[in-house]
Amino acid sequence: MNQMKDADFPAQQGVPHPGYLPARDDEIDLRELFAAIWAGKWMVLIVTFIFALGSVAIALYLPNVYKSEALVAPADSDQKGGLAGLASQFGGLASLAGINLGGSTTDKTALALQVLKSRDFIGHFIDRHQLLVPLMAAKGWDRSSDQLKLDGDIYDAQAQEWVRKAKLPFKSKPSAQEAYKKFVKDVLVTSQDKESGMVTIATSFYSPELAQQWTAWLVQDLNEVMRQRDMAEAKKSIRYLENQINKTNLADLKSMLYQLVEEQTKTLMFAEVRDEYVFKTVDPAIVPEEKDKPKRALICILGIMLGGMLGVASALIRYFMRKE
Repeated sequence: MNQMKDADFPAQQGVPHPGYLPARDDEIDLRELFAAIWAGKWMVLIVTFIFALGSVAIALYLPNVYKSEALVAPADSDQKGGLAGLASQFGGLASLAGINLGGSTTDKTALALQVLKSRDFIGHFIDRHQLLVPLMAAKGWDRSSDQLKLDGDIYDAQAQEWVRKAKLPFKSKPSAQEAYKKFVKDVLVTSQDKESGMVTIATSFYSPELAQQWTAWLVQDLNEVMRQRDMAEAKKSIRYLENQINKTNLADLKSMLYQLVEEQTKTLMFAEVRDEYVFKTVDPAIVPEEKDKPKRALICILGIMLGGMLGVASALIRYFMRKE
């Protein structure tokens, strides 16, 4: 029997050819997409142009912010090693007298960084240096006159009073909590290199001179606060140890207590002779010449890209809605 070909059978009306593959409705036709974008090219250009203008306006409106950094290194504290040695040598004997020497030493660098970010330290720092007005009312800096620009809706410079409108529980004058949040969020910047242990303390502000001054004050005040804390603790420990010496009759215990008094006296000596008690300045803060932010070119590029994507999406939605 002769082999029959598909062509010998006429295609019936409404019946597809056996080799025919119907096109799927959900397939994406790139040519149609490009045609849709080209058809809505004016919408894409208009939306992109609007976003470009908006991004340029935002970039020009944002004031310059300068950042001044100080690189500091943790200061060595030999007195902690002496206390750890005594704890391992006389720990059992001290426990008989009810004295806890402790076997671990506190990381003073980590402790100092936590103190730096604490509400108590920041609150006293703002009050001590009278930073509330520039911190909460400044909106820019005039380079020609080297003066801060204050927001008149927040603070009246002539009358020297707060005039902002605030809802309860807030008042016209910003509270200590508001100032703390503002300082930690927008001004203070800290980082630590895990390998070298170096710490960077920086402040960001509209005025480069104030940014440098605030950074220097932070390092200075932090060293002073930590120094006063250790001095007060050492003096209290010495008084306690002297009372224990007067109470005990054991020669070995008295010898240990005298050594503890000696170690605490070393702590007082280190604290009194060292101005840079916790952090030694490696690279002091300087007045920055160039701004740190805003990144105006990046803002414009992102604005143009966002406008282009929204313009293309609008053109495609409009095209397919018309097609439906």
